[in-house]
Amino acid sequence: MAGFLELPKRSAKPREQGITHVLDRGLAAADIDDMVEVSGSSIDIVKLGWGTAVATGNLERKLERYRHYGLPVVLGGTLTEVAISQGRLDRLVAWVRELGLRHIEISDGTIALDHGRKVELIERLAQEFIVLSEVGSKDDTGAITPPYQWVQQMRAELAAGAWKVIAEGREAGTAGIFRPTGEVREGLIGEIVHEIDHARIMFDAPHKHQQVWFLRRFGSEVNLSNIAADDVLGVETLRLGLRSDTLGIGQ
Repeated sequence: MAGFLELPKRSAKPREQGITHVLDRGLAAADIDDMVEVSGSSIDIVKLGWGTAVATGNLERKLERYRHYGLPVVLGGTLTEVAISQGRLDRLVAWVRELGLRHIEISDGTIALDHGRKVELIERLAQEFIVLSEVGSKDDTGAITPPYQWVQQMRAELAAGAWKVIAEGREAGTAGIFRPTGEVREGLIGEIVHEIDHARIMFDAPHKHQQVWFLRRFGSEVNLSNIAADDVLGVETLRLGLRSDTLGIGQ
């Protein structure tokens, strides 16, 4: 990195803050090589979106490349929800072991899952895996979960052993912590972080204007999730104040 510039300090990997969580929507092995060549030092964890791990034709090759580069992989939370709804969570967990993955995601954005049951699953899985738990509905019709419920659920899931909680925003950035227009629910975020340390939250932020909002609000070390593979370098330049949108961040 250019030593003649004063840039925001970035944590070294493996990071606990300033995490960039990347969404793999179906990359080929060559795509992974290209992504890492350009921005590998900025990637902290990769999620194989939704149920793509089941449907893709290159899973073993894909995982081999991620292992080669030392990048942790987690399967999509929707896949976990499908397994829960079919009473086959134990089979999914066994498969995650077979794949050699250390992370697992628990979400309930689509299925109806009693929150007490979700907390029990987090407690159980946290004994073996690094758990990411997602809070918030994927419903983009405008239905709003009261802020106190977000806080209660996040607090309970972190206490149960979740490494980070993900504030749901969907790949489209139109639900959960966002309005259907994609605008950040600023009041909701304010109430959440008043009670929960933002360093323990990963905020879904698939679009540039959302990334900019969180970086301006919390600084360059905010945790951002659902970042598209071809946006990783752009996000890092936003973190470092190397784009006009965040010029002077951290100074």
